[in-house]
Amino acid sequence: MKKNLKKLTLLHSNDFHGDFLAEQVDEKLIGGVSYLSGYVNKVRDEEKNVIYAIAGDMFRGSLIDSEYQGISTIHIMNLLAPDVVSLGNHEVDYGISHLLFLEKCASFPIICSNMYIKYIGKRMFRSHWIKKIDGMRVLFIGILTKDVLANTKSEGLTGMLVDLEDTVSEVGKICDSYRSADIDLTVLLTHIGIDKDKELAASLDPAWGVDIIIGGHSHTRMSEPCEVAGIPIVQAAIGTDQIGRFDIMVDTDNNCIDSYTWQCIPITSENCPRDMALEETINEYKEMTDQKYNHVLTRFPRAYTHPHRNMETELGDLMAEGLRDQLGLDLMLLGSGAVRRPTLGPIVTLKDYNEIFPYNTPIYSLKLTGAQLRHALQFMLREDNFIDEENGEWYQFSRGFFCEYDRPSRKILSLKMNGKEVEDDDLFTVGMQEFHYMNIEKFLQVSLDEIKTNGRPLEVATKSANVLQEYFDTHEHIEIDGEKRLVIHE
Repeated sequence: MKKNLKKLTLLHSNDFHGDFLAEQVDEKLIGGVSYLSGYVNKVRDEEKNVIYAIAGDMFRGSLIDSEYQGISTIHIMNLLAPDVVSLGNHEVDYGISHLLFLEKCASFPIICSNMYIKYIGKRMFRSHWIKKIDGMRVLFIGILTKDVLANTKSEGLTGMLVDLEDTVSEVGKICDSYRSADIDLTVLLTHIGIDKDKELAASLDPAWGVDIIIGGHSHTRMSEPCEVAGIPIVQAAIGTDQIGRFDIMVDTDNNCIDSYTWQCIPITSENCPRDMALEETINEYKEMTDQKYNHVLTRFPRAYTHPHRNMETELGDLMAEGLRDQLGLDLMLLGSGAVRRPTLGPIVTLKDYNEIFPYNTPIYSLKLTGAQLRHALQFMLREDNFIDEENGEWYQFSRGFFCEYDRPSRKILSLKMNGKEVEDDDLFTVGMQEFHYMNIEKFLQVSLDEIKTNGRPLEVATKSANVLQEYFDTHEHIEIDGEKRLVIHE
């Protein structure tokens, strides 16, 4: 018996992080929303049935995004015209209430099935979206990582009213509720990271009929899909330098995939036309931000780097040191994820600075005993944090701190402050940004109640980025000291 097959081309991106502009590499332009849009439009012209989906994190990472608190991003995304977008954890960076406003500005559906308002059990966003195309019905279900809850803790009552339900049960709930609508293809549009995607695929009931998982959050670059329980799982790395492409033959009688190919397409000036209308809009935003932010803030002797989150970096050392000096702390614990670019300098404009350190949040001063500091470090240096760069929390340390750690035995061999071995009853004044202070029990396994017995934590600065900017503005040719804070024996 002959199958009824229809071709569907499914394009996907994830983790844009405000990556709007093309970059010059080896005499060709790579990435940028203009070329990305050009490719999407080209495929839409060439193929009959095309859907373009984005798996979270449109926001945060560029000055164009942060200056307008996501409104510019929504404007640009409206012109890019994705068919459906799922929420990422950085979508809540400007606050839950602001996100609900931004959703109203979007001309595309934003979905998330597992984010709820506590106590009344009501979803905050639409859970799913069904695309009708050439007689087919394609079901998209949005799934968000629980990491988003850490971002809501500073929002007072609003943040406390947010909860995330179990992903597997939410998928089952949506699939069971809408299978009767003759769904030909079911796609999970997730933002939980590749490892969690694999766990999710293995936990799904085959009767739910999930066909594909398109993910984000872990910024995974793939050469081919990973299949778990017969479900292909894909991501398209990070930013706009590439786009994922499925070409699928859909069996519309049996509501499943008959066959597919997948590839990760590079977005370059060589193989993608420019979308000039979209480029003009981006350039208007760029010109406005350039006028405001292009003056030189400071100069370094050379560019300083922050290549990975789960390691000590020279740029992390420098930034932690500046905050410690400005605020008179014994130690600054700067979350590695707060440093959003891999390099800074040698000439540092205000634009460069705002893009690399966009979180202008309060800094809290708290007292930690030597025993608490040692316990926190032991937790940070757990094996999971070495292996999983994206999902753990790692810190950069200011000058005077020294820790020697033996990874095979998982033991701290030495912990010193200002050259003196730390004793359990020593007391240190430690600075942390609000996000990390509010989540210290989760990130460092030390409770706020326990900390408060040492003295009341204080908000010592209302805007951390302003404090560090002042340090850069008043210090020319800043050199890192070259002193290692962390020595790790492999």
